[in-house]
Amino acid sequence: MTTNIGLIGGGNISETHARAARAISDVEVAAIFGTNAEKVGRLCREYGGTPYSDFEKFLSHRPMEIVAIGSPSGLHAEQGIAAARHGLHVLTEKPIDISVERAEALIAETKKMGVKLGVFFQDRYKLDILRVKLAVDSGTLGRPILADARVKWYRAPDYYANSRWRGTWALDGGGALINQAVHTLDLMTWIFGEVASVQASSKTALHAIEAEDTLIAMLQFANGALGVLQATTSVFPGYPRRLELTGTEGTFIIEQDRLLAADLKNPNDDLLRGSEADSNVSSSSPVVSDARGHQAVLQDFLDAIRTGAEPRCDGKEGRRSLALVQAIYAACKSGERVLVKN
Repeated sequence: MTTNIGLIGGGNISETHARAARAISDVEVAAIFGTNAEKVGRLCREYGGTPYSDFEKFLSHRPMEIVAIGSPSGLHAEQGIAAARHGLHVLTEKPIDISVERAEALIAETKKMGVKLGVFFQDRYKLDILRVKLAVDSGTLGRPILADARVKWYRAPDYYANSRWRGTWALDGGGALINQAVHTLDLMTWIFGEVASVQASSKTALHAIEAEDTLIAMLQFANGALGVLQATTSVFPGYPRRLELTGTEGTFIIEQDRLLAADLKNPNDDLLRGSEADSNVSSSSPVVSDARGHQAVLQDFLDAIRTGAEPRCDGKEGRRSLALVQAIYAACKSGERVLVKN
């Protein structure tokens, strides 16, 4: 049976959603909503679907069972709530929104309306990361000690200059942390556990934006482990994202979603079987040329709808990383340690 999906947004990420949908045989793009008629029209010509500039008319389009939200982050909850009230399942880009309160309202509304809610955190579907997650859960790494995350990326000035929302507090919710490093925060909490408190410092070091392009955070996990995060869009030319996880039994090193090392007291060669990484040059470009990760999220979401299960990253999971982001920003502002409201 064919599933009809509507896309909210006409930018680069909505095209990624369209390519992900096209790659699944029983999914069709039914409609696309956006404020830029030229971009929306081009997407419809390329991927199918009816173009809309009126949001209510878009939500009333049928057949359509799902919406994928690729609009500015500060609109995710508002648009998701409206879609849920039209009986549509909601799959939104990260972050789930820029406000925990609005995220909670979206979670509540989708539950009330009996529709599914998912968030595009595609790194949870990478094979090497899944192996690490399972190994940590099984105790292979021992008691968690330290998480070291580096998202030392670069964005050219026009990335912000040509956008009405990137790097703004109202629509982006911040800068390098909430837009770029939120994927890494999601992995840190998904694999290593919830963060209890944070300290942080940030600055706008390079770009002409409202929010930060350079940030460092120190994390205290609920299980006693410590963590450090570097998040930037100011480090030229941009370097692959790296996550190092250390426990009492050894260390895992992940770079660009691939497991580079599993240095364990009791070696497990199966962990280093290796998998094909995506080809996205995320450290220096926002363009998503490889949509396989988004395709995996969409397929998982479709399976959840059909089976009644929850998607791998549902609304509550999406809220967790957002709560951590907000705590880090509060710590930057106050200069004090801030408790995370998990």
